[in-house]
Amino acid sequence: MTAIDNLLADARIPTAPRDGFDVGAALRRLAADAATAPTAAPHPDTVRATQAGQRLSVVCRWILNRPDAADHVDRLATEPQTPADDEHLDVDGALVFACLLHLTDHPESAQFWWQLAAGAGHRAAAYCLHLHHLALGETREARHWLHEVTDDVLDPDAPDSAFLATLETVATYVRKTGTSLASAPTASLEMEVDRLATVKPDSCIIVQRPDRRLADRLHDFTRR
Repeated sequence: MTAIDNLLADARIPTAPRDGFDVGAALRRLAADAATAPTAAPHPDTVRATQAGQRLSVVCRWILNRPDAADHVDRLATEPQTPADDEHLDVDGALVFACLLHLTDHPESAQFWWQLAAGAGHRAAAYCLHLHHLALGETREARHWLHEVTDDVLDPDAPDSAFLATLETVATYVRKTGTSLASAPTASLEMEVDRLATVKPDSCIIVQRPDRRLADRLHDFTRR
């Protein structure tokens, strides 16, 4: 063997495992360390936004399951095609449709229809907008719509902060326990909303007003 062969032999990288090294035990120790490692608490704003989104979904399901929800959407579907005209707008239908849009993942369109209803004085729509903006972290807009809900200058029967706190407590209880008779939208309802979402100009992201076909599906849903 030459001197070069000796050098190469000394430089060879050993491939045999080291004696006494338990790979399984090492992996278990790493897993245990990861499980016990302290985790940073979420920011209060993040918690508040998450809770608002969850409450909004509960409220939307309540509204969608109202016995008269389909009747209002039916009227909205047959009204003149002037959605910005409050005089010809079934505001309850706009609220129900917005909640359906929210529950089927069309948030921009839900906001549009909530704003139409809230602009016509519908406090439930304003409350949905409050939660919607709170879930997005848009606190200034959320405060504006909360004021629209609780302002009693023109309406002495406006809900106060105590009523809203109770409502939010109930919504939180329903979310945590699942004890609610309010069903989520069925697959057929979601398909009808998605169909409407495709029948619009390419430059428009707002889902058009409901039609009789969607209203019929909603009638089937509320009769269940």
